[in-house]
Amino acid sequence: MHFALKAVSPKVNTAYMVPPISQFTADNSATPGLSAPALALAMEAALAWWRDAGVDGDFADAPQDWLAVARPNPTPKAAAVEKAAAAVAVAIAGGREAWPAQLSDFSAWWMAEPALAPAGAVRVPPSGPEAPALMVVVPMPEAQDGDSLLSGPAGRLLDGFLVAAGLSRAEVYCAAALPTRIAAADWAALAEQGLGDLLAHHIALVRPQRVIVFGQNGISTLLRNDSANNPTHLPSFNHDGAIVPALSAYDLEAIVARPALKAGLWNRWLDWMPA
Repeated sequence: MHFALKAVSPKVNTAYMVPPISQFTADNSATPGLSAPALALAMEAALAWWRDAGVDGDFADAPQDWLAVARPNPTPKAAAVEKAAAAVAVAIAGGREAWPAQLSDFSAWWMAEPALAPAGAVRVPPSGPEAPALMVVVPMPEAQDGDSLLSGPAGRLLDGFLVAAGLSRAEVYCAAALPTRIAAADWAALAEQGLGDLLAHHIALVRPQRVIVFGQNGISTLLRNDSANNPTHLPSFNHDGAIVPALSAYDLEAIVARPALKAGLWNRWLDWMPA
């Protein structure tokens, strides 16, 4: 059986016919002989050719986020309002100029300043001597705290640790980054509001020889300087040129819940202390 092959001429859509190339100059502009309607027809024909070839879009190598939500550019007035609000947020409790300049005035201010805690919240004051051998910083008071800081299980764990280290609570200055207990504190937002600067100011007023920070994830977020580069071991606390050796550890409440963490804390304390 024989099959005959018949050549079939392709159908040409004359509507897409492009004028001869001779009608264009070397810089791709139309010659005077090509009228504006003819040029428009040529452009339409070229685009139609690419559509028939399956190319229906423009392509670029640069990646784009198709899921990004387009946000209108803020008006100058709105931008100014946002900038002013950010400045107010960073100047927590009136800013550095309004903070106590003496440690003797800090505790009373800490207990009364409205910007530091919601109205009616139970506040707990810091306690201890000025220029101590050690300053202990925790994220917030314990649930059991009332008149004094760290009076619950975490405080008893700290007392045992201090005795083993040859210290007593009376020799140590104890402070919290927050005056009251807050559930699920947003430490990043608090840092943006300037709480870390206030904590640094507090430490500078105390003038301790060494600082141990319990609750590394929260307080290290607040102390966004050289002292917060490593969340598990702060080599030093640097504030206004004053460098204080610092050690970061798990939250005391976490150590109470997981006693196995005590060995790691003790070993790091021994490595940290001078021989």
